[in-house]
Amino acid sequence: MLPSSRSRPQPRPAGRSWSFSEMDFSDPKRKSRYLSKIIMLALLTAICVVMLTQPPCHRRIPSVFSVHEPGVTHVLVTGGAGYIGSHAALRLLKDSFRVTIVDNLSRGNIGAVKVLQNLFPEPGRLQFIYADLGDPKAINRIFAENAFDAVMHFAAVAYVGESTLEPLRYYHNITANTLVVLEAMATHSVKTLIYSSTCATYGEPEKMPITEETPQFPINPYGKAKKMAEDIILDFSKSRKSDMSVMILRYFNVIGSDPEGRLGEAPPPELREHGRISGACFDAALGIIPGLKVKGTDYETPDGTCVRDYIDVTDLVDAHVKALNKAERGKVGIYNVGTGRGRSVKEFVEACKKATGVDIKVDYFSRRPGDYAEVYSDPAKINRELNWTAQHTELQESLRVAWTWQMKHRSGYGQPQAMIL
Repeated sequence: MLPSSRSRPQPRPAGRSWSFSEMDFSDPKRKSRYLSKIIMLALLTAICVVMLTQPPCHRRIPSVFSVHEPGVTHVLVTGGAGYIGSHAALRLLKDSFRVTIVDNLSRGNIGAVKVLQNLFPEPGRLQFIYADLGDPKAINRIFAENAFDAVMHFAAVAYVGESTLEPLRYYHNITANTLVVLEAMATHSVKTLIYSSTCATYGEPEKMPITEETPQFPINPYGKAKKMAEDIILDFSKSRKSDMSVMILRYFNVIGSDPEGRLGEAPPPELREHGRISGACFDAALGIIPGLKVKGTDYETPDGTCVRDYIDVTDLVDAHVKALNKAERGKVGIYNVGTGRGRSVKEFVEACKKATGVDIKVDYFSRRPGDYAEVYSDPAKINRELNWTAQHTELQESLRVAWTWQMKHRSGYGQPQAMIL
């Protein structure tokens, strides 16, 4: 027997090794304390190992965005820092939806997000997550950490001319990224999708106006990539595993801005040449560019220039919200979103001159690759089924509202801040 703790220890026999199993304690209290320390040390070690091996998301304090709340619909808005996406987020927030914006800011603007955060600072209203839809692990993590009820999928590169120069980028960004979103929705049982599509999926139809039954024969990579994404969504919605609510909105040429002047369109400078005609008109009126370049004057239209259906962004986001409110589990809705009236590029330029008060210089060039002569919608189906009708149909007025924002934001939203919120 070992001596007590107060006695002088006896020397060990030389050459003998000792192990814990051979040790004996005469003092039961000492033995108990020793064992308690070993057990406590083992427990603390196990806790540290568990904490260190868990992903960061499991160590966070749960947020209001991670919990489904009765009476509150939480909408993920992809591309919500962009022109259309930010206007949609504004409307959703005004209508008391909970909003999460996911954007990689390649085409969006952190300035638009800051405007929204300042307008709706209350906890649990809006969050912004910087992420790329081309990163499946990141997107899956976002879905795992947030309790989404629906997705409005706007994120996409969206310039016809650019798509002919960089087709692979368009197929990846639009088609492949939509597949990533859809897979995350399936994995995490998010059952409602409002998909931002385009009239470019129709190509150049033989008959006008375009209905939802018009055959889809896109003629440029942008339209083809969008149609592929639609096909993926529709195929999945038909499978027994999906049970999804799907709304596909094919909209026409978007113009205008928030009537209260809080948001507008601010494309990166390097993309101005590919941008919307309204942006080019404003740049010419501001003197940023020497004049407006109209591409194509030999189309089979009344004045030789392209004819388009111009839809105000305020009406467009209204259609998205009505589609969300009307979405039904297991059903698919496909709708054209337009005014039902075509306007030529020359008409548009004259309206822009009047809206800005500037006699814009216009130069005419040959056709742009991938363009089509005439496209305008028949909105009868969306009028009938969603009770939606375009309200802002005066071209000059929509341009005047957008011009007012441009005049007050000559540098757009300013330079992005170093810190991502």
